This record gives sequence, C-alpha cells and structure tokens, in this order.
Amino acid sequence: MAANTSWAALGKATDLRNRILFTLGLLIVYRLGTFIPVPGIDGQALREFMEQAGQGIGGMVSMFTGGALGRMGIFALGIMPYISASIIVQLLTSMVPALEQLKKEGEQGRKKINQYTRFGTVALATVQAYGLAVSLESGDLATDPGLYFRLSTMITLVGGTMFLMWLGEQITARGIGNGISLIIFVGIIAEVPAALAQFLASGRSGAISPAVIVGVIVMVIAVITFVVFMERALRKIHIQYPRRNVGMKVYEGGSSHLPVKVNPAGVIPAIFASSLLLLPVTISTFSSGAANGPIMSWLLANFGPGQPLYLLFFASMIVFFAYFYTFNVSFKPDDVADNLKKQNGFVPGIRPGKKTAEYLEYVVNRILVLGSAYLAAVCLLPEILRGQFAIPFYFGGTSVLIIVSVTMDTIQQVQSHLLAHQYEGLIEKSQLRGKGKKRGRKGPARR
Repeated sequence: MAANTSWAALGKATDLRNRILFTLGLLIVYRLGTFIPVPGIDGQALREFMEQAGQGIGGMVSMFTGGALGRMGIFALGIMPYISASIIVQLLTSMVPALEQLKKEGEQGRKKINQYTRFGTVALATVQAYGLAVSLESGDLATDPGLYFRLSTMITLVGGTMFLMWLGEQITARGIGNGISLIIFVGIIAEVPAALAQFLASGRSGAISPAVIVGVIVMVIAVITFVVFMERALRKIHIQYPRRNVGMKVYEGGSSHLPVKVNPAGVIPAIFASSLLLLPVTISTFSSGAANGPIMSWLLANFGPGQPLYLLFFASMIVFFAYFYTFNVSFKPDDVADNLKKQNGFVPGIRPGKKTAEYLEYVVNRILVLGSAYLAAVCLLPEILRGQFAIPFYFGGTSVLIIVSVTMDTIQQVQSHLLAHQYEGLIEKSQLRGKGKKRGRKGPARR
C-alpha cells in the first residue's frame, strides 16, 4: 500500500499536509496529558502497586489508556467510557423505535444521537471515576483521602475523558484517520518500546528462555502477516447496469462489482469486546479491601487474562459485535439495495429491491462466519500463549490487530487525499490549457 503512494505529491498537497500536522499535534497533546498526574496521589505507592499489578489485568487496562492509568494521569480512564457509551447507544438504536427513526433523519438525527452518546459518556465516566477514587483510597494510594480527594479525582478524570472525546472528534473531522482509533493506536505504540525492553531484560535474566523470545517474535510477525492478508481480502458481488437512452444517445450497459470485505467491521469488535471486559475489572485492580469480597474475588479469578470464562466471553463478544456493527453501521443491505435500484444496477438473476437486500444479507452473513472467526482467532490465540509464557500485553492479538488495522486505514485515507489532489491538479491544468488556446486564437483579419 505504501509503495503505491506518490510521496513526491505529498509535498504539493497542502491540505493533506496540514491535516497530517494537525493530527500529529493533537496526538502529542494526548501523550503529554498522560504524564500529568491526578492531584493527591502518592506516586511512590502507586509505582510499587503497578509493578505488582502490571502482569495482571492492570497491565491490560494500562495498555488501553496509553500508560495513563499506570501513572494515574488525567487521562486514566482513557477513551473507554466513550466507546462503552457508543455500544449502549447503538444497541438502543436497534431496539428503540424512536431512536431508530431518529437515525433515519440524516444529519440532524446523527447529531442528536451523538449528543446522547456524549451524555452517556459523562454518566459512565462519572461512575467509573467515583469507583476509581474510592478504590485508590482503599488501596492507600491517596495522600489525603476524603470527600475533597474524591471530588477532585472525579472532576479531573471525567474532564480528561471528555477532552479525549473532543480530540478524537477533531481528528476525524479536521485531521486524517479515525480519531478514536488513532488515540488507542498511539497509546499502544508509545508503550511498546518499554514493554519490549522489559521483555528482553527478562530473557537476559533467565526468567524467559531464548526459545520463547524467538517464538514470540515469529508469532507477532505471523499475526501481522495474517491480519494484513485478511483485511485486504474481498468478496466481489457482480453488478450489471442495463443499456440506457439519454436524449438521442444510447449508452451501452456495463458491469461492475460490489466489494465486500471479509471483515467489514474492522477493529471495532475487538475494541468493543475489550472495553466490556475492562469495565468491571478496572475498579477491582485498585481495590485492596473490596478485592477480598466474593464478587471481586470471583471476577479476578474468572475474568483474568487466559482464564476459560474470560476467553469464552471475549470470543462471544467479538462475534456479536462483528455482526452487530456490520449490519447496523458499516454495511446495511437495505440501503445498499436501494442505492443499486436508484442507479439502475442489479445483481444478475436477482430482482432489484427486497430480493437484492435478502441476497446481500445472505452473502454478508456467510462472509462474517469467516470474518468473525478470524477476529476471534487473532485476538484469542496470542492471549492463550501470552498467559502460558508471561508475554507482555502489547504483544497480544488485540494490540497487534489494532496497530495493523489503524495503520492500513490511515494509509488508505492518505492515498485517497493524494488521489483527489492529483485529479484536482489535472483539472486545473486542462482548464489553463483551454484558456491559453483561447487567448492565442486570432480573430479574422479586417479588410
């Protein structure tokens, strides 16, 4: 993909360059915010605690917050409350008729749904921030526990999450790529060097054998190759266009194809499933007294990485969100069938309209069997191996999937902007040449 990009044209594409610089600037702001600590935290006690919890679920939670949770920065909750709120709103949209009708109202309906998502983000972030503040107090990580510490922690963490949500929306609208996915992507990438250094140090100390280190490197390369292959895989549905008359001219019918990706939902199912797994366990990570209770003890025992119930729930949620997100967001058979009917296109042997929608739904259902199985395998197999050999979370299938998918999506958007810029340049040149010819044409000589 990168080889097909004309990097010489990148310097001439001013708008694209500004978008890239804008995106990099906001991502730098996000990384700086992960190092600004929440007031009232005992830094030494927090470091000691995270060294112990880093190999457990706490390490996975810290991975999705870009290390902010391990440092208890102002972005400690990360973007996960927004993702959880998006899941809830999208589920309600498919179940509540009023919200479903609102979704069909175009731009105004979308703005209203986004507003509900923001309200849900504030509510979820407030609940999580309060639970985290109480857990910090119970874990003796607060220098001055009390009502003021809880309020200041809640305001700081909720404000940090809302600021991250705003950053993601700005990147999507005025930058390049999907803002929310890029925030998670940068958070993982920024912590990979430290995790790699720690992993190699464990090998030098003898805690991990050299064979395991080589095996992990081979596994990561194999997963990356497999993800790239599957993300580029397509199922092409043949589309035929009939002959049409426009005025006195007759245009022959043509044929094309409708590309359907094997994984239409992208990395979203893995992120959604991970956010649901991390939602109840985030608080238990910092809770010392509450962790001894029956509920928290059961959660930690059964929903820890590598546990059978954890793997089963993870796989089920990936499959569910792969189907749910595909048919509700990324590929709607009814809308695609209506668009084909308006363009006079049809699938050979299938009647336009309802029959085409049923056929498309049948094809996508069969494709998603392979796509959801691929997602579950990529996310679960490295998790099982990682649990057996104490491999860092950053080498797991979810993190590799996010890194590869976001990278490919961003490169595709860059290529689209470059292609649009090249077309604009060709149009401007043709217009200038046309004007030059008109200027050079001489009028008839006067007699």
